[in-house]
Amino acid sequence: MAKQVVPETERRRRRPTRQGTVLSEKLIVRTALRMLREHGGTGLTARRLGAALGADPSTLYRYFAGLDDLTRAIGEELMGRALDTWTATGEWRADLRALGQAIHASYLADPQAAVLTASRVTGRPREIAVDETILGVLRGAGFPDADAVVVYHAFIDLTLAFAALDAGTLALTDEARAADEEMWRSTYAELPAGTHPHIAATARLLAGRMNHSAYPVVLDTLLNSAAEQLAWAHARRHPGPADARRS
Repeated sequence: MAKQVVPETERRRRRPTRQGTVLSEKLIVRTALRMLREHGGTGLTARRLGAALGADPSTLYRYFAGLDDLTRAIGEELMGRALDTWTATGEWRADLRALGQAIHASYLADPQAAVLTASRVTGRPREIAVDETILGVLRGAGFPDADAVVVYHAFIDLTLAFAALDAGTLALTDEARAADEEMWRSTYAELPAGTHPHIAATARLLAGRMNHSAYPVVLDTLLNSAAEQLAWAHARRHPGPADARRS
């Protein structure tokens, strides 16, 4: 059973930790991110986190209901960082492309944390702000609500799926990642045309592309499809003379 989090007004330490720092939720999240970078997902424990903070491990439970609650806070931090670097222009496709790329980049900056959090729904304020922003861009562009929800769903799932996929690659050891990347040249490029004609014909192109993220290409495909969907919705709401005669 998760422990009850101490209310904000009651949980602040009156004295610094052994390291001379005053604990806060933000400091704990940032320390957890550093630990994930250094030790990976399995290295994030209450005991290790307490040692890094210079505090008793039980102190964590004054700020979070447990490690799962901390995981949600880490995910919210990654989302919030993306929103902090994004500026709206008023052009919906450009704005969604820029926000998607900002989210993707934020997660890839902390790949171990991305692997741990990309599939989570935090329900925290900064994540909610991202969702509100995306839906606001779509509704402001003229998408009917049902269409806006469909595009939002596809957009955020696509972005987080690629964040998890690409972060998983970055989270590998340098040796393992280099071996995977070399596979396109050492194995695929050597397949004979007699048995694998299509791979053989495209091997050079595959080697040039497959070690890069496909997210920008797939994101543009989604946005192009959404633009067509918006045009159809606009045509339904504002039929031209020919459309009016047919109806």
